Amino acid sequence: MKKMLLTTMVLVLAFALAACGQKNNDGNNASSGAPSGGAAAELKGSILASGSSALLPLVEQASKKFMDSNKGVSIQVQAGGSGTGLTQVSEGQSDIGNSDVFAEEKLDADKAAALVDHQVAVVGMAAVVNPDVTIDNLTKQQLVDIFTGKVTNWKDFGGGDQKIQIINRPSSSGTRATFEKYALGEKSVDLPGAIQEDSSGTVRKLVGETPGAIGYLALSYLDDSVKTVKYEGVDASVDNVANGTYPVWAYEHMYTKGEPNEVSKAFLEFMLSDEVQNGDVVELGYIPASKMEVKRDVNGNITK
Repeated sequence: MKKMLLTTMVLVLAFALAACGQKNNDGNNASSGAPSGGAAAELKGSILASGSSALLPLVEQASKKFMDSNKGVSIQVQAGGSGTGLTQVSEGQSDIGNSDVFAEEKLDADKAAALVDHQVAVVGMAAVVNPDVTIDNLTKQQLVDIFTGKVTNWKDFGGGDQKIQIINRPSSSGTRATFEKYALGEKSVDLPGAIQEDSSGTVRKLVGETPGAIGYLALSYLDDSVKTVKYEGVDASVDNVANGTYPVWAYEHMYTKGEPNEVSKAFLEFMLSDEVQNGDVVELGYIPASKMEVKRDVNGNITK
C-alpha cells in the first residue's frame, strides 16, 4: 500500500513538473513573438515624393537603391516645383514634399507649421547661357537688368550683337525663388517672349539649343551642353558654396505632414545615411549639410 501511494505521488509530481515546463515554454514563445535570431519583418508600403526638380536626381537615385534593398517598397518621384510639392504634402496628396525653399516661404503659417522638415542636402544654383554667348561673368545688377527686361541684347554687356532669350521657371519653382532671392535680390516678372518651363532638365536643353539663351540651374544639372556664368566674379562651385563665398544656394528639404509613417521614415533615414550623403549626394553635385561652413535661416540670414 505504501509503495503504491509513493508511486502515485511520484507520477503526480512528474505530470505537474511537465505541465509547468510546457506553460513556461508557451509563455516564452508568446513574449518573443518569433524564434530567437529570427529576421525582422519585411518593410512594405508605397511612397509618393513630389516637388522640387532640383532635388529630383538625388531622390530618384537614392530611391532606386532603397527599393533594391526593400523589395516590398514602391517609391514614385515626381517633379513639378517646390510649391507644388509643399502644397501636395500639406493636403495629403503626397507622402513627401521635396522643396528648395522653407515651407514658410510658400505656404500659410498654419499649413507650414503642420509640416516636419527633413533637410537632406544643400545645392548651389547658377546662371547658365548658351555656349555661343561670349559672356562668362554677370553682376547682380546685370542679372536684374536681364530678368526685368531692361537689357535685351548681349552687346550691352560687351558680348555679341544678339538678342537675349530668357528661359525661366514658373512661380511655383523653388529654384526660381532661390535664384530671385539670392542672385537678384528681388522677384522677377514674367516678360513677354520669355520661355517658361516646369523642368530643370528642359531648361538645360533649351538653353543649350537656343541662340542667346540664359536660364538658371541647380549645380546638379550642369553639364557641357550649357555654359555656367560666374556671379560677381565668383565661380559657382561646391567649395565656394560650402565656405560661403558663393551666395546662391539652398537647403534641399523633404517635408512630411507630421511625423513620417514607418516606410517614409525608413527612406528618410536612408537619405541621411553615409551611403547616400558621402556617395550619391557628392556624386550628383550636391553638398552634404555637414560639410557647410555657414548656415542660413528662413529669412536668409547667414551665420558661421
